[in-house]
Amino acid sequence: MSKVDEDSKAALKSWAPKTKLGKLVAEGKITDLREAFEQGYKIKEPEIVKTLLPDLTTEVVGVTVVQKQTDAGEVTKFRVILAVGNSKGWFGIGAGKAATMRIAIDKATNDALLKIVPVELGCGSWECKCSQPHSIPFKITGKCGSVRVEIIPGPRGLGIVAGENVKKLLLLAGFKDAWTRTHGATNTYPSVAYAVYDALKELHVLQHIRA
Repeated sequence: MSKVDEDSKAALKSWAPKTKLGKLVAEGKITDLREAFEQGYKIKEPEIVKTLLPDLTTEVVGVTVVQKQTDAGEVTKFRVILAVGNSKGWFGIGAGKAATMRIAIDKATNDALLKIVPVELGCGSWECKCSQPHSIPFKITGKCGSVRVEIIPGPRGLGIVAGENVKKLLLLAGFKDAWTRTHGATNTYPSVAYAVYDALKELHVLQHIRA
């Protein structure tokens, strides 16, 4: 995992917001990203997330080489899938494609920032019930292609019982304890990552409905 690039943070100084939410954030009228979600704003500028969540880190999920035959010859591009989070209740997945790895990573990072969602932490384990935000409030399931990932509440002190790839993603989202089950072609890390993201998005929707 690595911190969100320092160059992109420096670019915030020259940021000229184009959306209503961006202007509210730049003016200091919205200082909490959850407030933006609660008010129904859609994030359309990655600088909004960079400003409100300066402690984000990234995890490269997958890199593939894409080749295309054109009239000018063969064009090679890199496609990067990347996860972003702050280990405190925020998580996103994005993809980017470019002729150079660096630009592809930047595009994937910005895409992940635009797709970031709040992760509703809690304690839903019957073995614990400590009311601390260390696990998940209830069992959730996410899918991507043939891959299905189940995340189950775990008692405090359990840790994350999962394969290394899933464990990295859940730590990035902010989980400390959880059971997991995976099904399907789990050797494809990008599909696993998108399945985890799907589960966390569903968790956000269900929590919002219950509230």
